[in-house]
Amino acid sequence: MGFIIIFAVLILFLLVLIIANIKIVPQSKAYVVERLGAYKCTWQTGLHVKIPFIEKISKVVSLKEKVADFPPQPVITKDNVTMQIDTVVFYQITDPKLFTYGVEHPVAAIENLTATTLRNIIGEMELDHTLTSRDVINAKIRGILDEATDPWGIKVNRVELKNIFPPKEIQDAMEKQMKAERERREAILRAEGEKASKILVAEGQKESQILAAEGEKQAAILHAEAIKEAKIREAEGEAEAIVAVQRAKSEGIKLLNESAPTKEVLTIKSLDAFTAAADGKATKIIIPSEIQGLASLATTTAELFDKESKK
Repeated sequence: MGFIIIFAVLILFLLVLIIANIKIVPQSKAYVVERLGAYKCTWQTGLHVKIPFIEKISKVVSLKEKVADFPPQPVITKDNVTMQIDTVVFYQITDPKLFTYGVEHPVAAIENLTATTLRNIIGEMELDHTLTSRDVINAKIRGILDEATDPWGIKVNRVELKNIFPPKEIQDAMEKQMKAERERREAILRAEGEKASKILVAEGQKESQILAAEGEKQAAILHAEAIKEAKIREAEGEAEAIVAVQRAKSEGIKLLNESAPTKEVLTIKSLDAFTAAADGKATKIIIPSEIQGLASLATTTAELFDKESKK
């Protein structure tokens, strides 16, 4: 009975031991395994079994990207300005073996390496260049850190300058400079606005005068055309009147010819014409011979009638 109990306990112990040495490595993890104190292998994601009392898991390494936020570090620029700069480093473990056996405190090593690299880079730059060259500084620090941490199984993905704190007097001077620059830009913009406004007003007046002159020109052209049309119509009316008069005279002559007048009638018509001519203001009148004979006959007849009346 005692033997059975011991055997059952032994079987239970073996089962517990086997179960305890069955390991499942989750995603984004890596197990560094040692055998008798020496590196054996690195377990990746999946099911693994280690030999009890001979093998052990030396380190569990996370393969996720990590962020290290380092406190501000004092740095001195090329023009002897001391300021505080804090950095943020994004890194990832690529080789668990090198990470386990390469460096004792990897985060502290990265922090110190970042601080020294930052001081070297900033020491070669002036203050103004430092404030406007964050991307350049980030790229330089990342390249140096990535090369230096490669033997540690670490890859530095990004380095960012989080904050740059210049001295208080430098900040005040920068604020005054920025204020003066804003005031200068404001004055320039105001002057440009006034200039543009004056130009627009002048162009408006110019266009207004051009339109007024164009209107006067068009009015003069229309007035001249109206006068021309009136004169043309007047001339056409006079021409039509002359034509009508000449036509009436032609009709009268035609009718006179058709009536076959006698010599006496023609003589009387000549007298009428002479009367009309004599009634004018002409100083000289040429009298046809027929009318002169008729006038002599009239004079003689008047003298005879005069003599008879005296008798």
